[in-house]
Amino acid sequence: MNDNRRMKRMSRNRSGVTSAGLNLVSLMDVFTILVFFLLVNSASSDVMEPPKNIKLPDSVVETKPRETVIVMITPQEILVQGEPVISTQDAIDSKTSVIEEVKQRLLLQQKKIIGLNTQTVAQSREVTVLAHRTVPFHLMKKVMASCTSAGYSKISLAVIQKAKSKS
Repeated sequence: MNDNRRMKRMSRNRSGVTSAGLNLVSLMDVFTILVFFLLVNSASSDVMEPPKNIKLPDSVVETKPRETVIVMITPQEILVQGEPVISTQDAIDSKTSVIEEVKQRLLLQQKKIIGLNTQTVAQSREVTVLAHRTVPFHLMKKVMASCTSAGYSKISLAVIQKAKSKS
């Protein structure tokens, strides 16, 4: 009798429906981690969009841009970190090799530190020059001399990356 009850109980447990379905909890965990990863990494963009009023020259470059102080030279004016400093014509007409207004704004920029990100940028002593492709070289030379006189020894010129030609 004991064996009989045991056999009935075992047959009842075996007769239940066994499905080999998906474990949705694990799948949802994987998708959640994937969504968080994509959200975190989408905020850190390596592409720097040039302003609409500047047409940069094309170049085949390998290195990606870093966060630096930005000096823009448009056909109308020179800007440091987006703030107008001097008109382009006044800078061209000046007889000195250093544009004093640009130098003073760059020196002031070193003192404007808010947070770790701007502190890293200010301590790097690096500047990126975005110049319209029609800007004369002697003006760019004056701007670069102004940057070095303000203590920014590493100067990068921004260009539009184009595909390498297959030779």
